[in-house]
Amino acid sequence: MGTVDSSGYGAITSVAVSRGGEVVIEEYFEGDAATLRNTRSCTKTVASMLTGIAVERGIVPGVDASLVELLDANVADPRKRGINIRDVLTMTSCLECNDWDETSLGNEERMYPQEDWVGFALGLPVRDTREFSYCTAGVVALGVALERALGEPLPNFARRELFAPLDVDEAEWQTTPMGQVSTAGGLLLTSRSLLALGELYLRGGDGVVEHAWVEESIRPHAEIDERTRYGYLWWLRRFGGEDCFYMSGMGGNRVHVFPGLELVAVITSSNFDRRDAHALSDRLLEEQILSRAEDL
Repeated sequence: MGTVDSSGYGAITSVAVSRGGEVVIEEYFEGDAATLRNTRSCTKTVASMLTGIAVERGIVPGVDASLVELLDANVADPRKRGINIRDVLTMTSCLECNDWDETSLGNEERMYPQEDWVGFALGLPVRDTREFSYCTAGVVALGVALERALGEPLPNFARRELFAPLDVDEAEWQTTPMGQVSTAGGLLLTSRSLLALGELYLRGGDGVVEHAWVEESIRPHAEIDERTRYGYLWWLRRFGGEDCFYMSGMGGNRVHVFPGLELVAVITSSNFDRRDAHALSDRLLEEQILSRAEDL
């Protein structure tokens, strides 16, 4: 089994890589294989998976379904009532919500001190344009809407429909101050479980998630910059000359899927206080994994 040198990349906590379904690298620099890792915003991509399963089951009518109607919320503004599930999955709703802009009224740091996070999201002003802006509050509302549609606790649905078929035994969800499950961040999973989720999409859903949903999720729906596109809560970009779709969370936490290489790479990290956290994970991916992928 291959190894990686984690020195020079900050607080990397684990690296797990599979090639063609076989684990070829598995190293732990903090904790061990049983340690639950804080996935941060990788949780959002898991929310996309669960939404796809709910749509396939007919529990959610489809991505054109109104977010407000699923929440059964009293919202008068027709522009907000027009926000659909696709808008949230692609981060292109009309809400004035941008976590990358400290001045945005919808910045997530303004949400966390509030008790009602869904109310925070639905109470935001609207903007005239619909373009990509990273909005954690919207994905919080999506998770609560999904749970209402399910009629059961979201963790139960996730355990039965997504995690059990992948032999994922442990998963711990974070909650809002009102006790609602947060699908926007903080889901705790082992590195092997994250690897299993990446492999699931590498295999096209494998009957757990509908293949058509996988394909729709990993195609470009929004443009972020000249290098990066966005699917249904999946990031799309090339690394080392290879097309990749990936889950990404604060601190440089990643689950990368490279269909052309049949490779999945998990990087967990606690570089939460470093502005270059994502750059460090990018560099580790390219220098320690992709540069020798053919030999793994």
